[in-house]
Amino acid sequence: MEPRLLRYFVAVAEELHLARAAERLGIEQSPVSRAMRDLERLLGVSLFDRSARQTRLTWAGQVLLGEARRVLATVDQAVQATKAAAQGYQSYLRIAICDSLAQPRIASLLARSREEEPELGIRVFDLPFSRQLKGLHDDLLDVGFALSDAVNGGLIAEPAWSDPLSVIVPTRHPLLAHAQVKLEDALKFPLVLCHPDAASGCHDQIQALLDGAAITPKIADHVTSLGVMLTLVGAGYGIGFAIGAQVQTWQRPDIAIRPLAGITPTLTTYLLRRQSEPSEPMKRFLQRARRLFRPQGDVHAP
Repeated sequence: MEPRLLRYFVAVAEELHLARAAERLGIEQSPVSRAMRDLERLLGVSLFDRSARQTRLTWAGQVLLGEARRVLATVDQAVQATKAAAQGYQSYLRIAICDSLAQPRIASLLARSREEEPELGIRVFDLPFSRQLKGLHDDLLDVGFALSDAVNGGLIAEPAWSDPLSVIVPTRHPLLAHAQVKLEDALKFPLVLCHPDAASGCHDQIQALLDGAAITPKIADHVTSLGVMLTLVGAGYGIGFAIGAQVQTWQRPDIAIRPLAGITPTLTTYLLRRQSEPSEPMKRFLQRARRLFRPQGDVHAP
């Protein structure tokens, strides 16, 4: 089976539309359609249910989509590892980050790694929490950074750092009259929150804060990414909670950031990895991360 067939299939399976898949692949529609017929004939199964008004994947197609993504990721990593070796990198790490993390912290860690160990190649992937777990299990990732510690068998989640939670509001909003916003004042306005089904950890941590509030929040909408949350907040649908340092990197003129008053709640980022003995480059990376993100005054941290 040619990798080309799998790449075409992933595009069609994700778009569920031949024209959009062809546009995404940068080719004409007819070769994509022919490739899907060839793939089904090669496997002897139907990958798409074409009886409905909208094309859908069969169960066999859903299984192949997961496996095709894994195979293509493995091939891509093999190519990148080979190129890295040719460029002088002696080893490499595959690191995943999720959407809502404080990117400046990640950048500091990567810069320190490059400075202290220039022979170490690092590849960074932007993946949601669920795909990080699968990538770690399938040995397609070495490290994950996410806002959840709900890992399953064979994986470890250790707190990496915590960031203060801020209130995100539209420009020209009443809360901007305050340098710091009390939680009870923020909850007088509709909220745009992380979607619970996204299983990102962001929802659980913020929900724990809301559960302890005296005011029952009014939910305007749930979203699956920070970018969508900022768009809805900027449009005036409601206000949100996020890591201020991360929101600042978006440089959006339609939103503003205010810290929460009192004892500021935080969002904790976790470092995810396999439970097995880490490689030597991995050990050095973990030590570097612990040194960089060690709380001030913590002389007992390893």
